[in-house]
Amino acid sequence: MSNEIARYLKNPMVKILGGAIELRDDRIKTKWKTEIKPFLLEPYPVTVELYNAITKKTTKSSVENHKPVVNVSWNDAISFCNLLSQKAGLKEAYVISDDGDHIIWDREAGGYRLPTEAEWQCACKAETTGYQYGELDKIAWYNENSDGELHVVGTKEPNAWGLYDMLGNVWEWCWDLYDEQVYGSYRIFRGGSWAEEARGCGATCRRRSHPTFSVDDLGFRLARSL
Repeated sequence: MSNEIARYLKNPMVKILGGAIELRDDRIKTKWKTEIKPFLLEPYPVTVELYNAITKKTTKSSVENHKPVVNVSWNDAISFCNLLSQKAGLKEAYVISDDGDHIIWDREAGGYRLPTEAEWQCACKAETTGYQYGELDKIAWYNENSDGELHVVGTKEPNAWGLYDMLGNVWEWCWDLYDEQVYGSYRIFRGGSWAEEARGCGATCRRRSHPTFSVDDLGFRLARSL
């Protein structure tokens, strides 16, 4: 096990207590409530350093290593979760078919996984009621203060639960399908990014794309079930 992986596994995750969450889809003017169980969430998005250590890709400069990894698809994120679980000696959260086309979440497994969008929203809001959990310039890198680039994780103020970069810097993949009847296999991502306008960096803002899609302002954050 590399030093990067060992160091990462020692860092504590944040326990999120869960509860009732109201979600909304402004596209079809719909709101709904869902209950979430307590879970664990990483304080930061997955970094280049950790991603490369697990996937055995070439590392970059020390500064680049501490920025969020981007240009990763939903499928890439799922595979990474299972690889990290293997390294940590945890039961893999995802059962992936041989052709990679079918992925099942084993909800009893204790391995690393993507948060659901309800979990993500609960963690982002941290019991606040507004669209953003603080003054945007203080908590997020977005198009008005990012100078058009990614930034090292954890350099803006965290929310009340000690979670950094929940808004801005990079969008974050979630587990959920967006609208299977209309969009098929499209998955949800949340949170806004360094390239996004202020209105796109909000706790309830939802975006979606194909699970093979990747772009330079989209990454992910790790969760675990309790």
